[in-house]
Parts: sequence; C-alpha cells; structure tokens
Amino acid sequence: MRKHSLLLIASFIVFASVASANVITYDVTVNTSSIAGTTGSLDFNFNPGPLVTQAASLQILDFTSDGTLAGDCPCGTGDVAGQLPGTLTFDNGTAYNDYFDDFTFGTTLSFDVTFYGPALTAPNGTSTSGSTFAFSMFSDSLGTVPVLTSDTTDGYAAIINVNLDGSTTSVDYSSEATVSPVPEPGTLSLMTLGIGLCFIGRRVAWENGRRPSNRIFH
Repeated sequence: MRKHSLLLIASFIVFASVASANVITYDVTVNTSSIAGTTGSLDFNFNPGPLVTQAASLQILDFTSDGTLAGDCPCGTGDVAGQLPGTLTFDNGTAYNDYFDDFTFGTTLSFDVTFYGPALTAPNGTSTSGSTFAFSMFSDSLGTVPVLTSDTTDGYAAIINVNLDGSTTSVDYSSEATVSPVPEPGTLSLMTLGIGLCFIGRRVAWENGRRPSNRIFH
C-alpha cells in the first residue's frame, strides 16, 4: 500500500512538472529551392504590442542552411544580441528589436525559436498586449521585395505570437515554410518517467493480489 501511494504521489509530481513547462520551442523549416542562388536578405524581429506588455525573451538556435550569410554585422537593432549562424537572443524591452542580414539563398534553411520569460511562466493578468516574433525573406538586400509569402503588406513568412495567457500561436504565410512546436527534452523525459511510474504502479497492484483499477478520478 505504501509503495502504491508513493508511486501515485511521484506520478502526480511528474505530470504537474510537465504542466508547468515554461519554455516553448518551434522549429521553422523553409524550402527555398525555387529562389536558390538569389542574393537577398533575412529579417527576424521580436516586438511588444502597442499597450502594456509583460517581459519575454526568445532565442534563435541551430540556424542551418546551404545558403550563405553575408555576416557583415553588426546586424541587430534594439534588444538583440548575437550573430547568425550562432545564437541570437531577443528581449521585448524596446519597441523595435530586429536582426537583418544579407543572404544568398540555397535550397533550404531552418532554425529553432525558443520563447521564455515572465510572460510565459507567470502571466500577470494585467498586461494588455502580447509580443510577436516575425520572420521574413526578401529578394533584395534592402528588404523591400518579399519572397515566398502571401503577406504582401508586411512580407512575413511566419509569425509566432506570445499571448496574454502565456500560450503561443503561430501563423504561416508561406506555402514553403513549416512551423512546428517542438516538445522540450525535459518534458519528454518527464512524460516517459510518468508513464513508467504508472506501469510500475499497476505491477505493484497485481503483486499485491488485486487488479489495478482503470477508473479515472475527477
């Protein structure tokens, strides 16, 4: 009985930890084969909304492409640090936070976007604006001719919003882009551990001479 109780408590802790995950990551992959060889530019920005916005940050990680970055930086404006293909870090502490670099397109490019900070871990319920990450591609070095996007107003290929409740939502404007949430390694490990503990709990119940219940408690 004691073993069974301990397992139930451990399982509860595991799944509570999963529920409180506070880092959200997306994988962005773009098929650029139709514009391969074009010398243009890439633009990344992470900006607060027009009203009261809670602090949030993001990192661009694992940028990979068979294209070529110009690398003639500094490329950042506002709360931006780092340089591609290394890690970029953005905060939303100023109104305009942007990273812009010349780029000769290859056949593909990809990167991860990881969001974190108080706006995701502890939404305050008083902010009136979220924040938005946007990624754009251009066929010129001035950033005036968007490519591979249906968004002719702003030229966004994809955006990801940090909402007032700490959740995130993505919008894809490019038929060549895929924006996918990525489970955090820690979350996967905790879920695996939780499932394992549930099986152990059922085995303990069998060994104690009683059938484990499939009843779901509310």
